[in-house]
Amino acid sequence: AAPSARSFRLDYEHNCFLKDGVPFRYISGSIHYARVPRPAWRDRLLKMYMSGLSAVQVYIPWNYHETLPGVYDFTGNRDVEAFLDLTAELGLLVILRPGPYICAEWEMGGLPAWLLWKPDIILRTSDPAYLAAVDSWLHVLLPKIKPRLYQHGGNIISVQVENEYGSYYACDHGYLRHLLGSFRALLGSEVLLFTTDSTQAEELRCGTLQGLYATVDFGPGSNVTEAFGAQRRVEPKGPLVNSEYYTGWLDYWGEAHARTSAAWVARGLEDMLQLGASINMQRLFLQLTSLSWPGADYKDQYKPVTTSYDYDAPLSEAGDPTEKLFAIRTVISKFQPLPVGPMPPASPKYAYGWVALRKVSACPEGCTAPAQHCSTCQHPFLSWQYADLLDVLDVLCPSGPIQSQFPLTFEALKQAHGFVVYHTRLPWDIPDPATLAAPPHSICDRGYVMLQKKYQGTLDRDGQTTLNVTGRAGDTLDMLLENMGRISFGANTSDFKGLLGNLSLNSKPLSNWLIYPLAIDTAVQQGWPHAALPESSSGGRVGPAFYTGTFETPGFAWDTFVKFPGWSKGLLWINGFNLGRYWTRRGPQQTLFVPGSVLHVGRPNNITVLELEGAPPTPLLLFLDRPLYNRTLGRSTLATK
Repeated sequence: AAPSARSFRLDYEHNCFLKDGVPFRYISGSIHYARVPRPAWRDRLLKMYMSGLSAVQVYIPWNYHETLPGVYDFTGNRDVEAFLDLTAELGLLVILRPGPYICAEWEMGGLPAWLLWKPDIILRTSDPAYLAAVDSWLHVLLPKIKPRLYQHGGNIISVQVENEYGSYYACDHGYLRHLLGSFRALLGSEVLLFTTDSTQAEELRCGTLQGLYATVDFGPGSNVTEAFGAQRRVEPKGPLVNSEYYTGWLDYWGEAHARTSAAWVARGLEDMLQLGASINMQRLFLQLTSLSWPGADYKDQYKPVTTSYDYDAPLSEAGDPTEKLFAIRTVISKFQPLPVGPMPPASPKYAYGWVALRKVSACPEGCTAPAQHCSTCQHPFLSWQYADLLDVLDVLCPSGPIQSQFPLTFEALKQAHGFVVYHTRLPWDIPDPATLAAPPHSICDRGYVMLQKKYQGTLDRDGQTTLNVTGRAGDTLDMLLENMGRISFGANTSDFKGLLGNLSLNSKPLSNWLIYPLAIDTAVQQGWPHAALPESSSGGRVGPAFYTGTFETPGFAWDTFVKFPGWSKGLLWINGFNLGRYWTRRGPQQTLFVPGSVLHVGRPNNITVLELEGAPPTPLLLFLDRPLYNRTLGRSTLATK
């Protein structure tokens, strides 16, 4: 249809969508461009198209693009316009979910952490400070979207306002009315705007608003008739829509890897299609999340999600079609023709094998030991350097520490992600064990304690909050605080990080802190520590330390997975690319996905590992051609580790 004749609207008389005046229903799948390496966008979208989907559903994480107030990034992997243009090129329609809150198991549900620089801000409400920030963002984002609306010749058929707002405690319809007015003003009167909520009556009451078409979400095993009956109670007429049909479920650190059977997913999909419903399959085509962006749930306790977003997805983290994908494709073929042609194959994988990390001394001239190979398997050793984190604070915090009588939060320090070191000294001699303690729930989220640079143990948000220590007056006390991800779903997304209360020693508060906000990502991306090899003044393998080195690929760069045998918990970078968090001791995720696009051919690949608790006596990395998700150690086991 010519742009002047194009339309996508609701037909309340016949309970369907009308696309260019013709009854229409979509079968869609979710894909997160922010979680897929840009070189893989086309491959993943083409596989979605060949699965028989007519549309894709796309989140836009606000904090991914407005990293600081008024500072925007739409380049590289953040080029959402290029991604949307690619969907159009491949013949896919788009259901857009620009938030401002998106959930998506993403850091703070997509809301920028800098909103919390104003400590009393009330997120997702009519709070003037929050609305001012939202309006500023929408005035930047939505003009990029408007030319791509279906009515203007583009492929975006509908736009969601907020996300599952009924699950949020505020129930502020004034906030939803404000968003409705902003979206209409910036996108026009013709675009179809909608909401998504669970089938719970109270959530539908708080999450819906006249002028926004109400849709629902539910997964396999639900009674389809009852679930859509819930939608009918708030939308008596119009198309039936499940905006999040769960083909898998999310993983939390320390819990079993979620699995949902292909037959169960296919059966529920067929039941909905037989009713004429439009469906978006959530967690259908989902990939990796780098360190900064995994979120967390709050369900009676803080529950951070894993690095990998492959929650038994039909299209795997590496983009591989699975049995579940083909089961979905078979169901779709019963209701509409499939595209002609074969499904694109899985990407090639390579098990690069064992890479041994040897401790070597740094040469003053900067050279490294000659290459060596394992006599058994001939895989290359990784020549490497080692440095305790506390010995390189000048590199990781080049601006120097901030002095404060008492600890400051990440937000007070304007530190969004990563780590902060809190440093002080013991005020008196402690010949007998004294209790170092933090107030309940004030370690957000995990604190690694060092006394005289020797690792003492870990305190965490909902677990251990005390350690026994001994020492002398003037001994250094350091705590490395880790942000494990701000809450993306739960009672409150105002999830402040760092030391939220003061540490005490035998109930006496400690003071005179030096606080180091660490810019580890920036340092690694700029070539550290490979550009300037560190030397360590202390030689243990326990506590936060960097392990670095290089390896070479055998003439090609294929996707691979890294396993961490005997390691505890930490982070991995390859060639400056942050591949995320591993937590071998807790699970279930045991490997990190390495896209071939981040590897070099014909020159060394730089590896940097930040191990937080303790590396194995013989540090090894194992490169596999498949992921491992299924090993989980419970909290009771962790206490003995």
